[in-house]
Amino acid sequence: MTALGAYLLGSLPTGFLIARAKGIDIRNVGSGNIGATNAIRVLGKPAGIFVLLADAAKGFCAVTFLSFFIFLFFYGDKGDETMDAGWNLPIIAGIFAVLGHNYTCWLKFKGGKGIATTAGVYLALAPWALLIALVVFILALLVSRIVSVASMSAAVALPAAVWVMMPQNIFLGIVTTALGVLAIYKHKSNIQRLMAGTENRLGKKTEATK
Repeated sequence: MTALGAYLLGSLPTGFLIARAKGIDIRNVGSGNIGATNAIRVLGKPAGIFVLLADAAKGFCAVTFLSFFIFLFFYGDKGDETMDAGWNLPIIAGIFAVLGHNYTCWLKFKGGKGIATTAGVYLALAPWALLIALVVFILALLVSRIVSVASMSAAVALPAAVWVMMPQNIFLGIVTTALGVLAIYKHKSNIQRLMAGTENRLGKKTEATK
């Protein structure tokens, strides 16, 4: 129930819907990605920032509100041993919210790259680790001026921070590492452009990221 609910919440294609409301199929414009960066470039900053916040909110709400209500419904009147199983629900919700965003069933399982949704998940699960990843993102962006480089740098920094700051939570460490690998995998087209020297920098008209 947690996995399905979180997946459906994460699968809401915010960028696609906002662009469609403006008469644009964002999959055919710019990088073709439905995430916030392409939305900013195609739809403008206000709409793009709304997409960014909405995508992050999907992850945050899945971890907090969705998992909380499911926990209460299924485990609220159970014994301590059964309740122990419920403590992993927020992590499970986070996993499937990101998967829902990355592979949305509403767009033939083609979605975004999960950076904003992952940020929302870890704002709830591990805010200090997220802060470290955010600092790494900003520094990498200032140095490279390439959003994909900054996003992948944060995808490496986040699991490292979780392992260092929360070593007792092995499940969360494994999940965060897997999500980091997935985020880098979703940037495979960006990596190809980086190797070819054709990846767009800040200030350019199009950029494939998020």
